[in-house]
Amino acid sequence: MDEKMDGLIKKAGILIEALPYIQKFAGKTVVVKYGGNAMINEELKNSVMEDITLLKFIGLNPIVVHGGGPDISKALNDRGVKSRFINGLRYTDDITMDVAQQVLIGKTNKEIVSLLNTKGGRAIGISGIDGSFIECEKSYTEVDGEKVDLGYVGNVVYVKRCILELLSSDQYIPVVAPIGTDKDGNSYNINADTVAAAVAAAVKAEKLILLTDVEGVKDKDGNIIYEAGTDEITEMIDDGTINGGMIPKVQGCMDALDKGVKGVHIIDGRIPHCLLLEIFTKTGIGTLIKSADY
Repeated sequence: MDEKMDGLIKKAGILIEALPYIQKFAGKTVVVKYGGNAMINEELKNSVMEDITLLKFIGLNPIVVHGGGPDISKALNDRGVKSRFINGLRYTDDITMDVAQQVLIGKTNKEIVSLLNTKGGRAIGISGIDGSFIECEKSYTEVDGEKVDLGYVGNVVYVKRCILELLSSDQYIPVVAPIGTDKDGNSYNINADTVAAAVAAAVKAEKLILLTDVEGVKDKDGNIIYEAGTDEITEMIDDGTINGGMIPKVQGCMDALDKGVKGVHIIDGRIPHCLLLEIFTKTGIGTLIKSADY
């Protein structure tokens, strides 16, 4: 058997390995939180958009929720406004809120939509303002035991899933900018991980996948944990194995699981075609945090 034929047979084997997963997840909703280096590196951008488009064409219903922190910081810097963060959250005054809306809705969202469309997908960009489908309330944080105002930063109260379900169950790929409104019509900047978890919970997604700049959740020895239950994750937080910026991510993951999401993946978005590798291979490439009935 020549080398060329051997290579083709190996490719066929990869497709066959993916078959049971394609069958299992056909018709199911997958929420992808798009962020990190995968939003900056052009090669990775294209890789992620190809993966998302392929998911749609083989029968899954992807919903994309994106961040855009670096773009917001750059736009503020261009205006001579210094970014300020409290406990990892961007303090959002009137000027910052205006810039966040312009960047997230007017620039970042539309760039993602356009790129998906060039790959053959039919993407539609929306934000929580559209149809008031993400209702939020003002958020606060705590510093040294004191309640601290974050400005126009919100927590998700309610997601009107009908808008997302209408789009994703048809031929479209919803692309969601993390801006919401309160009952009085005020706009708020919301953490993209928080929005992704809330959206996944609202639509009872089969999977929530967070693209990050880390390999996944690691144990005390620095080894990637490929699968974990919520009890194990809670124990790792309590003993300090999970710390720093990973804590709010995994807490959001567990909240989504509590509300009906079957599995949450934290994966390395710096790996080309990371979504396909995680969903359609036996071992995956990141950490799967799963519910008891997964």
